[in-house]
Amino acid sequence: MQQYRRMLGLPGVRTLMLLMLFARIPVSAAGMVITLRVAVGLGRGYGEAGLVGGMATIGIAVGAPLMGMVVDRYGLRPMVLLATVCEAAFWVCVRFMSYPVLLGAAFLGGLMALPAMSIGRQAIAALVPEGLRRTAYSVDSVSVELTYMVGPAVAVLLATSLSTGAAATALGLAVLVVGTALAVVNPPVRGAHEEAKGAARLPRREWLTPRLIGVFAIGGGAVFVLAGIDVSVVAALRGSGQLDWTGLLIVITCAASAVGGLVHGAVRRSLPQVALMGLLGLLTVPVGLFAGPWWLLALALVPCAALCAPTIAATGEQVARLAPSVMRGQATGLQSSAFTLGASLGAPVVGFVVDHTAPAWGFAVAGLGGLAIAGLARLLGAGRAQPVERTDSASLTSSNPVS
Repeated sequence: MQQYRRMLGLPGVRTLMLLMLFARIPVSAAGMVITLRVAVGLGRGYGEAGLVGGMATIGIAVGAPLMGMVVDRYGLRPMVLLATVCEAAFWVCVRFMSYPVLLGAAFLGGLMALPAMSIGRQAIAALVPEGLRRTAYSVDSVSVELTYMVGPAVAVLLATSLSTGAAATALGLAVLVVGTALAVVNPPVRGAHEEAKGAARLPRREWLTPRLIGVFAIGGGAVFVLAGIDVSVVAALRGSGQLDWTGLLIVITCAASAVGGLVHGAVRRSLPQVALMGLLGLLTVPVGLFAGPWWLLALALVPCAALCAPTIAATGEQVARLAPSVMRGQATGLQSSAFTLGASLGAPVVGFVVDHTAPAWGFAVAGLGGLAIAGLARLLGAGRAQPVERTDSASLTSSNPVS
C-alpha cells in the first residue's frame, strides 16, 4: 500500500480522484437512460434504441479528439463550460423529442458530450510523476468500475419509480453539476514545466506513431472483449433460465476487475500492456465451457475480469508516456475514441455470432478478437520494452510532476 499512500499524498490527487468518481457517474448512466427512454418511454423496439445509442456513440468517437484539441489550444475550463452547457441541454430536452428527432440529436449530443473519462487521464499525467502513474491509472480504472456499478442502477431506479423523461432530465442536471465542479476545480492538464515549453504545435505525423496507434488498439481491444463478454453473459444466462442473476454476476466481475486493478497499481513492475491484453483474450476464450449454473460462470469469468482494469490502466499509462504534453488532449481524445470503437464493434460482432451459434462461441470470438488485437499491437511496437521506472523519493517529491 506504500505506492498508494505516496500517490494519494501528492498535491491535488485526492481531490481529482474523488471529483472524477462522481463526474463519471452520468457517463455510465447515459446508455441505460437512452435505452429506457426509447424502448419504454417512446414504446419503440430495442433495435431502435440501439440505433439511437449508435448515433450517440459515433458522435462521441468524433467529438472526443475535437474536445481534446480545444483543451490543447485554450485550456480545460473553456472546453468544460462549452461541453457542459451543450450536453446538459441535450438531456433536458430529450423528454420532449420524438423518436426521429432524438435519432438525429443523439449524434450532436455525443459530439458535444463532456469527456469526463479523458479529463481524468490528462490530469493524472500532469499531477503524478511517471514512477507512480501505474498506481494512479489503476485507481482511475477501479473508479470507472465503481461508476458502472452505480450509474446504470440509478438510471433504472429513476426511470421505474418516476419516468424515463425524469431520468433524462435528472441526467442533464447531473451533467450540469459535475461540469460546474470541474470548471471550478479546473484540474491541471499539464505540469508547470510543460506549460513553460509553450504550445508549439506538432504535426500529427510526428507524434501519432505506429507504437502509439498500437496502444490505442489495445485499449479498443480490451473494450471489444468486455462488450463481447457482456453480450455472451446475458445470452448464456437467458438460455439457462437464470437471467435474474445477471446483476449479481456483473457485480462479481466488476469486483474482480477492481481487485486486479488494485494489485496492478501496487506492484512496482507489471506485465507489459501487450501481455495483459493477450492474457485477457486467452482467458476469455474457454469461459463458455462453464456456462451452466450462474455461479460457475461467475467463477470462470473472474480470471479474465481481473485483467480488465490492469489492461485499461496500462493503456492510460502508455498514452501519457508516449504523447507529447502539448498534444495530450488530442491523444487522450483518440484513446477515448478507441474505447468507443471497441465497444461499438464488440457487442454487434459477438451478438451476431451468438445469434447464429451458441453463447459459448460468443466468449470464444471475444477472446480470439482480443488475441488478434494483441498480436497487431505487438507488430506496431506497443509491446516494446519500456525504460525502468524511477520510484526513488527524489522523483516522487519533485516539483516537476511529470519529469
